[in-house]
Amino acid sequence: MLGFDLTDEQRELKELAHKFAEQEIIPRAREYDDKEIFPVDVCEKAFAAGLMNFGVPKELGGPGLGVLDTCLIVEELNYGCSGISNAVGANDLATLPILIAGSDEQKRTYLGQLVKKLTFCAFAITEPGAGSDVAAMSTTYRREGDEFILNGTKHFISNGSRADWYVTFATSDKRLKHKGISCFVFPSSVSGITRNRMHGKLGQRAADTGEIFFEDVRIPASALVGREGEGFKYAMATFDHSRPEISAIAIGIAQRALDECLKYSKQRSAFGQPIANFQAIQFMMADMAIQIEAMRLLTYKAAWLVDRGEGANTISAYAKAFSADATMQITTDAVQIFGGYGYMKDYPVEKLMRDAKLLQIYEGTSQIQRVVIARNLLKG
Repeated sequence: MLGFDLTDEQRELKELAHKFAEQEIIPRAREYDDKEIFPVDVCEKAFAAGLMNFGVPKELGGPGLGVLDTCLIVEELNYGCSGISNAVGANDLATLPILIAGSDEQKRTYLGQLVKKLTFCAFAITEPGAGSDVAAMSTTYRREGDEFILNGTKHFISNGSRADWYVTFATSDKRLKHKGISCFVFPSSVSGITRNRMHGKLGQRAADTGEIFFEDVRIPASALVGREGEGFKYAMATFDHSRPEISAIAIGIAQRALDECLKYSKQRSAFGQPIANFQAIQFMMADMAIQIEAMRLLTYKAAWLVDRGEGANTISAYAKAFSADATMQITTDAVQIFGGYGYMKDYPVEKLMRDAKLLQIYEGTSQIQRVVIARNLLKG
């Protein structure tokens, strides 16, 4: 039987996350964005409230939440600020390859750390010359005895300069393309690693975006996640899980934009009446509401399919592409509704528009989502 009702537990999760966003995130959002402040204080409170590391299994002391439950929380946190929420939620991306292919020892060692104290980790795959084209990565590894040696550069990595440990990807031979890629997990304290935070972003400025340099980094053979040569497969499976969560980020930003527009349009007057009375404004907000509802349905379905263990490659791409593009349009229209005030930092919609743009870029651009969708359509 098809149904759309959330359980009592899911409603409680949403309420908890929304309350946290209102009390702990929104009051800090403007300052942390302006000054590019990494929100350690907010992360500490989120950790204490159980609003981090959602996928860590219960047997390791984590909440053991599925993708749908995680999306419900992510949506509400990003209602407050997607930059701060990126810092709160970035661990989840790094945990996925471990959950998908990690050994029991890797799960105990690395996922277990996340529930003992506030710990940051990072999923390091993007490179200066390999973003959407993952198979073109240049970071290499070779084996010497019981060790692997890594060399290369990763950048645009969430938590990159803060992480206590990395899940990263490297190739044994670029000529092998995706068949040469393997996945590794190791502490950031290993000799040969240099990292720095990247500054000057358009949006999500409170989040840590790092550049990582590997120079003859020696890691034990036990750092290999899963099987050698199957890293590309693990990365793609990770994105199938994570793309609904990116869509949930989009929902949070878009809902905030609509709520701000509803409030402002009732307060702002023109030609002797609130601008909410004008059909042109009403239609813009109606379109926002339509898109947000469609985003939720796509996102929740994608998350539900992942939780059921069913193939979600195409539906996750639907959700990510539609939600990212729709939120960019919604936040642009929000600035339009606010007019000149929308262009100023005194009001939140200019930040929402800046933050929204990244959704069309990271974890597979909107164009790459369409490539995935088209390939699957043509396969039948």
